[in-house]
Amino acid sequence: MMVTPVPAPAEPADFVHPALFYRDLEEYTVGIGDFVRAALEAQEPVLLAVPGPHLDALRQSLGSDADGIDCVDMRQLGRNPGRILSALQGFADREPGRAARIVGEPIWPGRSPGEILEATRHEALINTAFAGRAATILCPYDLSGLPENVVADARRTHPTVIEGGLDGVSPLYTDAAVVCSDCDLPLPEPTRDLLLVEYAGGELAQVREHTENWVRGAALDAARRGDFVLAVSEAAANSVAHGGGKGTLRLWHTATGGVVAEIQDSGRLSNALAGRRRPSLASGNGGRGLWMIHQLCDLVEIRALETGLTLRLHVSGA
Repeated sequence: MMVTPVPAPAEPADFVHPALFYRDLEEYTVGIGDFVRAALEAQEPVLLAVPGPHLDALRQSLGSDADGIDCVDMRQLGRNPGRILSALQGFADREPGRAARIVGEPIWPGRSPGEILEATRHEALINTAFAGRAATILCPYDLSGLPENVVADARRTHPTVIEGGLDGVSPLYTDAAVVCSDCDLPLPEPTRDLLLVEYAGGELAQVREHTENWVRGAALDAARRGDFVLAVSEAAANSVAHGGGKGTLRLWHTATGGVVAEIQDSGRLSNALAGRRRPSLASGNGGRGLWMIHQLCDLVEIRALETGLTLRLHVSGA
């Protein structure tokens, strides 16, 4: 059995972000198990944020060692990849002065192309968000189940990789800004009937009313319909405040019973981390609206282009 080496404990203000490439469950549990036990021995806080079946396998493999760590099902936490970074930073902030150890698996077989693209953006932004702080985030990637282009992107978003028992620098590692720009691919056009609403300042109440009336026909419960209306309202308000004072809203149903809203305006996303960290109560705006949108939606697709900003908000019917 091949044992995967464990990254050395982080030095003060030393962020470590390796990708762990694995081919089977044994390689997965051994590599992560060594990482976790090293952290526990160093008395560092540990978070496991991986899909539920993997979480069960790790708990079984770790035995009593699992009692001393935080665990969360990434299928719930990371259903919208835009929510993950806020949770990871929140965990690291709980014990300032201590080097947090996190296992985060935001991409797994079965993710949709849109989810994978936004999760790749998340992986790149981790390097910006955690720069200069003592933490290690180990990100597993399934070589046997993920497409080659996804694995290739993992080599671009992680400064180091662990593969075949070897831990080394990734020669393909790329600056986060470049990766995020590469993620701004054209969004597919909807194939179903849609509602178009153009709005400007003073018309936000009408945007909300149009959305409320339209979403009543969706196969969603009342709570999720309310979440969708609130997310659209926040996005339209951002257009008026920061996107040139006006915008365009398109609404359509998905074939699986979900709903999608697309908001376009002439705004810019000056801070790629906006909305990915919980704003403080003292902040004036600081991405508060975008952070709320991420919490309310099952997927938020962002396209920040020279021509303006597009947000595509998904709420699933499942």
